[in-house]
Amino acid sequence: MNARRIHEIFDRWLERSPDRPVLVLPDRSISFAELNALVDRAVKEMQDDGVLAGDRVLIVAENCPQHVALVIGCSRIGAWSCGVNARMAPAEIAGFADKADPRVIYFTTAVSIEAGEHAERFAARPSAVAGLQRSPVRSQAVAEVGLDAPQIAAIIFTSGTTGMPKGVLVSHQGLLHFARLSAQSRRLREDDRVYACLPMTHVFGLATLLLSALYAGAGLVMRSRFSPADVLDALANHGVSNLLGPPMLFQRLLGYMDDLGIARPECRCLRYLYTGAGPLDSALKEAVEERFGQPLHHGYGLSEYAGSLCITSIDAPRDDTSAGQVIEGAEAQIVDPQGQRLPAGIRGEIWIRGIGLMPGYFRDPEATQQVMKPGGWYASGDLGYLAADGALFVVGRLKEMIIRSGFNVYPAEVEAVLNAFPATRHSAVVGRREADGNEEILAFIEPKPGTPVDDAALKEFVHERLAPYKRPSRVIMVEVWPMTNSGKILKRELLKLISP
Repeated sequence: MNARRIHEIFDRWLERSPDRPVLVLPDRSISFAELNALVDRAVKEMQDDGVLAGDRVLIVAENCPQHVALVIGCSRIGAWSCGVNARMAPAEIAGFADKADPRVIYFTTAVSIEAGEHAERFAARPSAVAGLQRSPVRSQAVAEVGLDAPQIAAIIFTSGTTGMPKGVLVSHQGLLHFARLSAQSRRLREDDRVYACLPMTHVFGLATLLLSALYAGAGLVMRSRFSPADVLDALANHGVSNLLGPPMLFQRLLGYMDDLGIARPECRCLRYLYTGAGPLDSALKEAVEERFGQPLHHGYGLSEYAGSLCITSIDAPRDDTSAGQVIEGAEAQIVDPQGQRLPAGIRGEIWIRGIGLMPGYFRDPEATQQVMKPGGWYASGDLGYLAADGALFVVGRLKEMIIRSGFNVYPAEVEAVLNAFPATRHSAVVGRREADGNEEILAFIEPKPGTPVDDAALKEFVHERLAPYKRPSRVIMVEVWPMTNSGKILKRELLKLISP
């Protein structure tokens, strides 16, 4: 397929199979032709509102057919879709609106109470597309007309786990390239159904779920929010063959199964499991594989690279927690603090470049300059190492690395030990600076239901497996994790749960 813009992969299947279902909702299915009718209405409305090529269209959304229609419609016009999760706070939405300088803002009010509340604050009015509201047209918005402008498909705002979000410019070429490779890596077919609850406002939801499915002509079992009960129902009754999500999705799903005493889910059509958007620890991988009876694949991606940089192939499942090999068209290297390449097996910062790499952050040359390095490399801020066979292992974030007694401590390494403790459902490890400049290691643990954590047993378990400088000085129990809408734990928020 020689598509140049993301709407063209949709148009291909619209022409071939107009009556085939593409979106499976809780109460009905939507065919390619029915979805195209939404796209046509959205395009006409945006053009009537003066939306131009190079304009931004902000979409305050939760997953729904209308959001898909807007993404495709923006591509047809040449505008840039800018999805933000409706469950964000009013001040966050206002900040995104300021950054994006959109011509118009849409709200997916049919599936989201929060979107409706935001719509009211922006004096939104009904859209010609049922289920949407839109803001008044912003005549002061400035369309982008530079040489790179036609290449941009979307702006994805970073999750903000380490600071203020930035607008990542994502290209049509990068998204299409990854959609093809992702579909190929899991042999995605027309008769597949992909469970899609991860927000399409995140690169995982947009690229790995939506666009990869559209590339292959597969159906999406689309949900606006994650529900473990609905996942199990979809696996049992709606033919889901691909289940993908962040590690926390699988943690919560296994926890729900434990609570109900479900040893193995009914999933006769399931043939592919995948987790990304965070490091994978061996305890979770083993638990998922045992319960589902098939490999849990893994990958490494980030907003700044359209889709994923690494994926494990369905034909070559791994028995370790690596993110697999670097995909076609991409490169990765591990560097020391001076930017010098490190040999296999040595930990350092992950630098990347390739077809999917962003051209920069939207209207933020200073932030772009901070992360772009000589030779076209992007400094990810992630820590990892390359194995002898080229597989990438991600061990955490550079800013989350803890320095204790002069030694580097990687939270993921400590978390892997804590997660292996029989009473632990999930854990997170954070460093906190002490008065002498050293860092205290704090562990947060969610216990399994009905299984209290024995402090003495946990201490003995940790002492047998971790060097003294890696051992947490405090363990704090948590019931609800502060998380981003893409399923990542907000570690900086955990420190607010404890006294100084």
